[in-house]
Amino acid sequence: MELHDIREDKGLVDAIDWDMTPEEAIVLYLEWGNNWSHGRMIKSRDDISHYFIITSWEDPPRVLFIRRSTEGAEELAQIELPEPVRSRFLDSIHHNKGVWGLTDDVRNWLRNSLEGTEAAN
Repeated sequence: MELHDIREDKGLVDAIDWDMTPEEAIVLYLEWGNNWSHGRMIKSRDDISHYFIITSWEDPPRVLFIRRSTEGAEELAQIELPEPVRSRFLDSIHHNKGVWGLTDDVRNWLRNSLEGTEAAN
């Protein structure tokens, strides 16, 4: 799946949880015992989240679009960050390796891309 495929699926775009982080996904879907402490709960096996994360384990870093349920996680897309968004992201994490939630900069770029106003400023 490419970014334009996501953009063309209005239902999928509407389902994106822009606030989900890798840590929150673990709490919600894997650590059932402490979900109540975070104010959100998975209520049934039918609950599904769609969200973006960023992985910097490889160069260049990539945005991953994830579909997560109680059955597991599925990577739906890998998206390359354009310059200068990529450089700003790498600077913000001090070029460390890891898995990250969206920065405001990357979130804004993704939202603009999904709305069809793709400017990588």
